[in-house]
Amino acid sequence: MNVNVSIKRLSLLQVLEPSGGGSGRHFLDLCRAMQRRGHSVTAIYSPVRAEDAFVEELEGMGLDGVLPVMMHRSPGIADIPAWWNIRQIVSKHGHFDLIHGHSSKAGALTRLRLPGVHTPVIYTPHAFRTMDPTLGSKGRMIYGGIERFLGNALSDRVICVSRDEYEHALSIGLPRDRLRVVANGVASPPPGQRAAIRSRYGIGDDALLFGFVGRLTQQKAPERLVNAFARIAAKLPNAHLLMIGTGELEAEIDARIKALGLQGRAHLNSSIPGAVAIDAFDAVVMPSRYEAMSYVMLEAAAGGKPLVLTKVGGASMVLEDGRNGLLVANSDDPEPLADAMMRLADPDILRRFTAEARRRKDRNTITGMADETEEIYFELLGYRSPALLRMAETALQLQA
Repeated sequence: MNVNVSIKRLSLLQVLEPSGGGSGRHFLDLCRAMQRRGHSVTAIYSPVRAEDAFVEELEGMGLDGVLPVMMHRSPGIADIPAWWNIRQIVSKHGHFDLIHGHSSKAGALTRLRLPGVHTPVIYTPHAFRTMDPTLGSKGRMIYGGIERFLGNALSDRVICVSRDEYEHALSIGLPRDRLRVVANGVASPPPGQRAAIRSRYGIGDDALLFGFVGRLTQQKAPERLVNAFARIAAKLPNAHLLMIGTGELEAEIDARIKALGLQGRAHLNSSIPGAVAIDAFDAVVMPSRYEAMSYVMLEAAAGGKPLVLTKVGGASMVLEDGRNGLLVANSDDPEPLADAMMRLADPDILRRFTAEARRRKDRNTITGMADETEEIYFELLGYRSPALLRMAETALQLQA
């Protein structure tokens, strides 16, 4: 008996507004993975906040289309032409099997539509705005109401990148039957850069180097880390801090380092790729105020590094408190973070955490993330699961 195990080629439209951070990395990885699986991929990005490296990588993939549409981060009158341009692209293309919007702005613009023929739409928030603990009650009501309306009325599926984000989606009123969880996946950070990066800052191989990678923004709370490091610097003369990133708080963080007398001990750099820098760190510290599933957490875990994380979304997926790192209160009080960093100064604790981190390092892969996302695409469109089809194909090959 002949069994047809061929996998349907989908025509996909992927849309993103911000190019930096985890959402940009996810977008690039997903576009590349879907293209390599034989699907037709058209990508829309916004040049407003696009980083040169992001655009270069996106355009170099050989996708079926890479199209710029001016999308701004904040809501405003500019959203109207952005929405119209996306609609025109959809109309001119002829037919997409589905549209996948990433982040709040692209998610809204791709889901808002006029009556008529409907193309299924998937939305990945990459952290709901309502997950921000500093958001006031008015903002929570407004953003929560928007997400609830779009999620209930105009979303075919909403993909959360962690169980924490999924639980939050339920708490703001999104329907359970449309929610799915697909954790982000990463490649292992490149090895071999430890000595070169440390030498660049005069940091010895035997020094204790705490590392931070991320946007220097209110969400990532880099000032928390500088304040905590200032508490332990005098007690740990062999400790250093290297912060990799850029953003609107860059000047403020640099000034804070100088004001606290940490020059030569705390270093700020935006020229080294974050994934490359991880190899140089002894431990990665992320003091974020909120997350859905941070790529830096995943990359640090994939690099086999002990973690010090605040209690935010996704932390429980990469960190078991007291095994491969430490979980601390999500607070502006520097003491809990400083205490955790002091514990890692104990060579026995650091050695034990590092061994456990290395044992867990292959848990979240890009292939796994792409597999699960592709299955959602096929499920939504009513086709057989590609994973099951591949299993059937393997079984037939073994029987041959």
